[in-house]
Amino acid sequence: MSYNFQTLRGDIFGGITAAVVGLPVALAFGVASGLGALAGIYGAIAVGFFAAVFGGTKSQISGPTGPMAVAMAVIVTTHADTLAEAFTIVVMAGLIQILLGVMRIGRFVAFTPYSVISGFMSGIGVIIILLQTLPFLGAAGATGGPVGVVRAWPNALGNINFNALTIAAVTLIVGVLWPRQFRKYFPPTLAALAAGTLLGVLWLTNVPVIGEVPTGLPQIEMPALSAGILVRAIEPALILALLGSIDSLLTSLIADAMTRTRHNPNRELVGQGIGNLVAGFIGGLPGAGATMGTVVNIRAGGQTQVSGTLRAAILLALVLGLGKYVEAIPHAVLAGILMKVGWDIIDWRFVMRIHRVQREHLLVMLITLGLTVFVDLVTAVAIGLIAAGMASARQFERLELDRVVSVPLLDQSFFDSDDTVDDAEEADEYSARVGLVALRGSFSVASSNKLINTISVDIRDHEVVILDFTETIYIDDSAALVVEQMIDSANAEDTDCIIMGLTGSPAFALRALNVLQRVPADQFAKNLDEAKEIAQRLLDG
Repeated sequence: MSYNFQTLRGDIFGGITAAVVGLPVALAFGVASGLGALAGIYGAIAVGFFAAVFGGTKSQISGPTGPMAVAMAVIVTTHADTLAEAFTIVVMAGLIQILLGVMRIGRFVAFTPYSVISGFMSGIGVIIILLQTLPFLGAAGATGGPVGVVRAWPNALGNINFNALTIAAVTLIVGVLWPRQFRKYFPPTLAALAAGTLLGVLWLTNVPVIGEVPTGLPQIEMPALSAGILVRAIEPALILALLGSIDSLLTSLIADAMTRTRHNPNRELVGQGIGNLVAGFIGGLPGAGATMGTVVNIRAGGQTQVSGTLRAAILLALVLGLGKYVEAIPHAVLAGILMKVGWDIIDWRFVMRIHRVQREHLLVMLITLGLTVFVDLVTAVAIGLIAAGMASARQFERLELDRVVSVPLLDQSFFDSDDTVDDAEEADEYSARVGLVALRGSFSVASSNKLINTISVDIRDHEVVILDFTETIYIDDSAALVVEQMIDSANAEDTDCIIMGLTGSPAFALRALNVLQRVPADQFAKNLDEAKEIAQRLLDG
């Protein structure tokens, strides 16, 4: 694509619009994470700039996201005793992301089952909504994640700050009902921020606010490098890195669908890793590809990395003199904004079709969602992937077993055309002593157990069995060992085995494991005619 004035104009509009939309969200996520409003802006600047410059998705906007804010809140309250330790975890997460990109692991994220993604994202949305219920009511935040918030509800409901509740409700209503014709000129998140803040500053003043926010260039935060802290930081850093990688690459797929382009997943991971590495050093909230910012950027005309870079530059210019204007923003305003963000993150497209979803996929989605909300993010994704793998294995088992053909070989070629009818009947009885087992397609661990149970009975019914691999595409180690069991079962019943049409990848898999050691060299055939000749010789012998 040639870069021209129209492209530049689109990038400028996209960058400005994304900055306007991203500012209140960055503030809100910074507060929600426990690092502070300015950390959210620093994260938006660092991750947004370096992911745009070094990333592999041209039109993607990066910065603080719901999943990363929730994960960072857990790290601050559970895994780190000081902010230095928390930012050490962020730096390590950035290094892990860079390593994942260098190792070219990015493309594997596309294989994550949609049921896991849906449950995870919906769980994140539920967490954000639950965490914002307390500031929505004017109460202080609670420790212990969503469960701690639920336990704090009775006290919060008994001491509602109606000024804060009114501000939060107005903010939420403006964000939801902002007229569509105005959204092109004034984004709903910014309109909600303005409406709620003006209400809190001019009228309903007795509410908790962000308070003093330092301005100016960020200071370098040196990581805590003691051995004990580094060992403790490995697990949360890995969680943060994987979470940011999945979040970013899923957003990249959305950008591809909107722009009809193709991103570079490994380069995207390197760019996101550099951004989070820098964010950790300047005290910023870690981030990832932001779906809302990316969609806004593309719709406003952003097509290249220039739009993301310009957005980061605008936020940097704002933060140098923004502090005094941010201090008066009520927490209830940010709660109202995040309520809408959490609602939008929930995968309503999947939820609205929940009555039509296959039972296995629905179960995987609900397991992932429940673990995300009530346990932790990495457990949710890990267990979700295991459950999805088991559900897929059941489907593969049925598909693979349907591709197995096991029949007695009744073929007129076992007798001559000049023979009488009685001779033909005798020949058919003779040829029925030969069985044909054709393995067509791919075979894996999914079907290996049932395969041996299903086929062994048929093998024992014949004196000679032809194992046909002519249409076999792939065999994994488990299925290869099942073939060995089939051969052993045949030998135990004095049934001779003939191997037919074995070439390519299946041949390599079987020979690498020495599966065919008990089959004599003269019992290998290239096609059915050769197999019949060998079968007739064995029966005559």
